[in-house]
This record gives sequence, C-alpha cells and structure tokens, in this order.
Amino acid sequence: PISPIKWLSDLDKTVLMCNFEKRGWTNGSVEDGEWNFYWCSVFTARSMFHVETGTRLADDQIINHFPNHYELTRKDCMVRNIKRYRKDLEKYGNPLAERDAMGRFVHLDFIPATYTLPAEYNIFVEEFKRNPALTWIVKPAGRSQGSGIFLVNKLSQLKKWSKDPTKPNEVPHTRETYVISQYIESPLLIGGKKFDLRLYVLVTSYKPLKAYMYRLGFCRFCTVRYSKSVTELDNMFLHLTNVSIQKHGDEYNDSHGGKWTVDNLILFLEGTRGREATDKLLDDIHWLIVHSLKAVQNVMSSDRHCFECYGYDILIDSNLKPWLLEVNASPSLTSTTPSDRVLKAALISDVINIALPPSGVPDVKWNKLPSKEALGKFYILYDEELVQAEAKETESRAHRHGKLKSDSKKLVWK
Repeated sequence: PISPIKWLSDLDKTVLMCNFEKRGWTNGSVEDGEWNFYWCSVFTARSMFHVETGTRLADDQIINHFPNHYELTRKDCMVRNIKRYRKDLEKYGNPLAERDAMGRFVHLDFIPATYTLPAEYNIFVEEFKRNPALTWIVKPAGRSQGSGIFLVNKLSQLKKWSKDPTKPNEVPHTRETYVISQYIESPLLIGGKKFDLRLYVLVTSYKPLKAYMYRLGFCRFCTVRYSKSVTELDNMFLHLTNVSIQKHGDEYNDSHGGKWTVDNLILFLEGTRGREATDKLLDDIHWLIVHSLKAVQNVMSSDRHCFECYGYDILIDSNLKPWLLEVNASPSLTSTTPSDRVLKAALISDVINIALPPSGVPDVKWNKLPSKEALGKFYILYDEELVQAEAKETESRAHRHGKLKSDSKKLVWK
C-alpha cells in the first residue's frame, strides 16, 4: 500500500531506497517542502539549519542530523567538550571526576591525551618533552576515512611538516585544524593484527538524553600484522583500520572485508580472557559512550525534528581498556560485502522504527518512547527520563523505609 509519507535523500544509497520503498513511501520535493523524512548529508543539514538560508520545519518533518552535531563529530570539538565536561564535574565536586595519584581521571579517562594544532602547539611540546619516547598520531579535525593521518615520534617531524620554510622561528602553523593524540602503542591484537570497533549509537533526543545501542557492531581489522617498529611508522596498512585505506592493500579480502562481528569478538574474549573481564570491557564501552554524549548534551541544540545515528570508533588496548577514537556523523552506508549490506539495511530499518511514533507518521510532539517491538536490534543505552523516574521511585521507597542511600555511579548509569 502507498503510504502518505514522503521521503527525501541526497545520498544515493541502496540501503536507504530499499527501506523507503518497502514501506511504500513516495519521493518528496525539496522545492515545495513536501516531505516528512529526510536522510541527508551533513552539508545539506548545515544549510537547512543555517540562520539565513534555513527553513522552518513542520511538526510532521524529521531529519537525520542535529543542527550542531559537529560538537561531537569533529575531532577537536569532541575532545574540547569532553575536557570541559570533566572540568565542570570536578568544579562541582562530583565523584565521577575523581583522580588517581598520577592525576588521571579514575572514571572518565577514555580519550588518549590530545591537543589541538596549531592552537595548543606549545602545550603539546611541553608534554612531548616530558615523555619523549611516546609516539603520537596526527589527524585533520574535520576529515574522515583516514584521510591525512600520520604518526610522529620526533618534534622535528612535526616542525618539518607544518612550518613555513621562510619563517623558521614561528610556531608551526597549519591551514586546517589538526588534533595530535598519544598513539595507543599496545592495542589488543587478534591473529597479530590490530583492529578497532565500529558501534552504532542512535540518539533521538539530547534533552532529555535518549540513546540506543545497536547489537550488530563489528571489528575492522588491519590487513598487515602489527609492529611497534619505528621503521613502520609510515605503513598505514598496519596502523589504520579504515576500510577506505585497507581495501587498497594486497592482503584485503573481498568476501569478509576484514570484518568480524562484535558477537565473535565477545566469544573470542570470553574464551581467552574470561567472562568477567569481557563483561567489564562491555560495561566500560557503554559507560564511555554515555559520558561522551553527556559531555555534549548542554551544547547540542536538541531540536525535536532531529535524530542521529552515530558511528563510534573505539580501540581496545592490551589491558582490555576501551579508548574513544572518534564519532562519525555519517557512518558509511556503502556495502563492501553481502553481510555488510544486510546489516546496514536492517540498521536503517530499526533507526526509522525508533525515530517514528507508533502511527508511522513523524510528529515532533511525540514523547519519543518507542515500544519494545520497535527497538529491533537496538537496546536502550540510556534514557534520562527513565533514569530520573527510577531515581525518584528509589528515593520515595527509601524515604518510606526511613533510609536514603545514594550511589552516584548507579544513578548516572545503570
């Protein structure tokens, strides 16, 4: 049956079109504003929410990006917001901001030491001189798919890369903003190869925060065995897991695309590291994602017309500690393998089911509480409304029994 819903998309992706057609949706029009559901690129979203060129959205229109999603998805903004979040918690004496004897955050140490270039160049130099044996990874703040990334282990490499040869005494300057992060030199290896996790997180609201985690994340493997050798610093097939880089390597396998499901990873870790260590890792990953979202909650424009499916990139080190590398606003919908196509088509279908109210028609007045059936392969990662309701219930129950306990970590998370 033909549905009254009109879709728009500026991305020519099969997984999107198949989902829209299966639902009987018809193609809308940008010009006359005849549309209900818009899955667009970040550039289109930016112009839609632009102060001068932007359009006022109707109650039955929803779009797949928040107006200033870059607060989380630009590498420099993400780091700045997480640092500010930790500082604010510390200022108010929140136990979450507790530090250890070395000055490291006990509960919120989930991003490697990171500085912005050129702005924080001098601070970085001080840090580099304190630990001259470390390797650092340099990334353009606004690019994706592994573009423009390189590793350095000497200050001279950085100076040579960024300096204007005509002004040798100036602070290195770059045309675009870069971030430089401590390189995790002891990643967890499987079969001698480095990998990272791509996890999908759907946010339907920032105020209150409502986030969902997709069960079918995957690991992306490098095609070349990992080595700490200084001579291999330039070999990106060994250091970067991005499929856009790995697919050009001689060892790339078209049938599985260097990917493993998260379920396979869990089985492997339970077998090699035990159930307890694996459960702790999964808890730590959930914790990291929730607090990265809380870090941007107050700066994010929580427009009720918006939802967003993020691609979280997480690296696990040899101690089974997860590190947040970056968050993508437009995770790739291109399918590199048949199983990829199935996963991404199902992902989009579940995203749509959660973003739409039970009536199937977008409505910004809806309370954004999807039914269990609508969740599909997603599960609730964090729902602030439910957490607050639970906290109130716990408090009133405690008052009724004449005793009130507050466990800060549980109230924030569980």
